[in-house]
Amino acid sequence: MINNLNQYIDQTILKPDAAVTEIETLIDQAKTYQFKAVCINPYYVKHCTQKLKNTGVKICTVIGFPLGANTTATKVFETQTAIADGANEIDVVINIAALKNQQDSYLLEELKQIRQVCTKDIILKVIIETALLTEPQKILACKLVSQAQADFIKTSTGFAGGGATVADIKLLKKNIAKNVAIKASGGIRTQAQAIAMIDAGATRIGTSNGVNIVNNQQSKTSGSY
Repeated sequence: MINNLNQYIDQTILKPDAAVTEIETLIDQAKTYQFKAVCINPYYVKHCTQKLKNTGVKICTVIGFPLGANTTATKVFETQTAIADGANEIDVVINIAALKNQQDSYLLEELKQIRQVCTKDIILKVIIETALLTEPQKILACKLVSQAQADFIKTSTGFAGGGATVADIKLLKKNIAKNVAIKASGGIRTQAQAIAMIDAGATRIGTSNGVNIVNNQQSKTSGSY
């Protein structure tokens, strides 16, 4: 059993129809359980920043979500706006098509531009969408994320028909730079799953089931995240 399991968890609501009442519940859960962060869509960043001020809970939001196919300029602008609104952790979706097309230079330049916006106090996580990649493409993603000096590589959006696997966490751990951490996300609903990811090398867990995971209860929902 991991004593501080709550501090591994980014408690998450990223579904497109999330109501403000659900966000309020998320905020209350984050305060009660002292999760590492809440992860919400950019629309709710200001709201969560105000409600979680001085609680120690980080404000994480997503950029280029969930497809990763926005232009670099759009992603940079999204990131700048999110930080101005109070986000201190940025989860950006890599350009998956460019990755599959082996456009290394394009991808590295995009990630570097976003890294420049994320100053030393802003955590940058790069979502690579493992469910859509071959093993060589996952290894290439590790190389690019490492070269861009991101803080984390993240497995999944939770919207691409697959999520984190222990095998993928081990593969990322083997190929990522030592100073880059791993966030496992997508389909993690139980404490056993979360601990398996951590044992494999993850130091963050993105999930909408953080309360159930901490309390070792079964989720009553089947959400992807």
